Amino acid sequence: MVCGFVGLYYNVIIGWSIFYFFQSFQYPLPWAECPIQRNGSQAIVEPECDKSSATTYFWYRQALNTTSTIDDTGGLNWKMTVSLLVAWIMVCLAVIKGIQSSGKVMYFSSLFPYVVLFCFLVRGLMLKGAVDGIAHMFTPKLEKMLEPQVWREAATQVFFALGLGFGGVIAFSSYNKRDNNCHFDAALVSIINFVTSILATLVVFAVLGFKANVMNEKCVVENAEKILGYLNTGVLSKELIPPHINFSHLSAQDYAEMYSVIKTVKEDSFAQLGLDSCILEDELNKAVQGTGLAFIAFTEAMTHFPASPFWSVMFFFMLINLGLGSMIGTMTGITTPILDAFKIRKEILCVVCCIIAFLMGLLFVQRSGNYFVTMFDDYSAGLPLTVVVILENVSVAWIYGTKRFMQDLEDMLGFRPYNFYFYMWTYVSPAILVVLIVATIIEMAVSPAGYNAWSESEGMEHFQSYPPWAIIMAYSLIIVAMLPLPLVFIARRFNLLSDGSNKLSVSYRKGMMKDISNLEEQDEQRFILGKNPSEAPSPMPPRAYLGPGGTQEMTNTNYGTSTKTGYQNIGSPESEL
Repeated sequence: MVCGFVGLYYNVIIGWSIFYFFQSFQYPLPWAECPIQRNGSQAIVEPECDKSSATTYFWYRQALNTTSTIDDTGGLNWKMTVSLLVAWIMVCLAVIKGIQSSGKVMYFSSLFPYVVLFCFLVRGLMLKGAVDGIAHMFTPKLEKMLEPQVWREAATQVFFALGLGFGGVIAFSSYNKRDNNCHFDAALVSIINFVTSILATLVVFAVLGFKANVMNEKCVVENAEKILGYLNTGVLSKELIPPHINFSHLSAQDYAEMYSVIKTVKEDSFAQLGLDSCILEDELNKAVQGTGLAFIAFTEAMTHFPASPFWSVMFFFMLINLGLGSMIGTMTGITTPILDAFKIRKEILCVVCCIIAFLMGLLFVQRSGNYFVTMFDDYSAGLPLTVVVILENVSVAWIYGTKRFMQDLEDMLGFRPYNFYFYMWTYVSPAILVVLIVATIIEMAVSPAGYNAWSESEGMEHFQSYPPWAIIMAYSLIIVAMLPLPLVFIARRFNLLSDGSNKLSVSYRKGMMKDISNLEEQDEQRFILGKNPSEAPSPMPPRAYLGPGGTQEMTNTNYGTSTKTGYQNIGSPESEL
């Protein structure tokens, strides 16, 4: 269910990227400058754009055409509707092709972003202010470590980055050989994810540093003009201005010095002057987040790049690749359990799922759709995903048993994992996740439920509380996302739902029996070639078949013959093969 909710709004973001991708094939970029309104012989800048910025205006007005509140749906945005349709067609075709074709696509979609990120990093480091942004990134703010929201966001980021709790990783791993070295894979994926996160963050903060520097210079120019006006009208004395100050080449340091002097001398009437401090640190702290990071901050930075359309095409093509890679895993996590439980053609199931998802996704391509994307991201993913992960952890560590699980890993890998994992799986991880869930619930209880709404008249976002119907909808998302957990547990507990353990496909049985018939030959080959367990299939030792008590070997009495391989005792008469 969590996969379904995430897939609904995640593909909308891919649709946004597709829209920007096609808009990038023009010079200058359509978000490079504010549109001009002509009133007779007069030409004025669009007021909404003048109060914000060209990229912000293009995002909220040209792309989303957003409304001012979530109550005002505004009807469907046809441009985003078409983009969403294209996104779902691409996902549907990729999932239908299956693991073999999607695996080949993954080679490109996984490597291409590194090329783009590295190019952006090199180009970003050449921008003015990039060093300030990176320095801001590595400056610790220890007081933030006490905020529960920081840890909740960090956990959600890890879940999304590694695919934990979604089922996609489990679905993909089901195609591996039984003795695949999953220990190495898990460590490698975690390390690559960490390095990738650092690389992407360096690019982001380099761009944010450049953007903050541009906005700070704009602030200095605007406030310097105010001071010149006050000097000309006599509101401020020229004696307040240090002699070395040159208004035609005013630096941020000179303005800060002048600002400090004026604030000290005009302490009583300083607020009436309406001067801003223009501190670079403040610009970095209020940098845009979420969707605005890609569609506002990065687009603004790219307008200052040489050959800006090229960089824009590369950037949004990268986002589309990354998004499709994630969506393939998400959709696989949805379709694989259904295919395992029911006899349905994969093509039909994928098409039906994608059509239903597209129709439900129309909620997000209304003019108010951006607010629903925020709602789903805040309520359908964070807390439910954490609950799913902790239940997976508890199921393996405390119900199935960590010792038994580690024994299974030893039988598959050929070596026993470090005892460090035993204590982490059994005690540390569940405890941390429980604390995280409690902190999240407390934060949701004390913090008002709301969203950042766009004000056309002010040209900026401001916080608005959700109306009663939206609050009910938000908390319903949490309940519905977690509802399958107790329902399936009750159904399995009272045998109302079969677990499908006795419905293994004929092809699966044939494959398992074939493995058994070749065990001796494979053993000889491994002895001769010196292969380790991760390189060739190996027989399952008898100690892997432990009963619930962990000491008795499990047997299957349903058939005349019993075979032992993998995690199941498969008994199958010859007539079924």
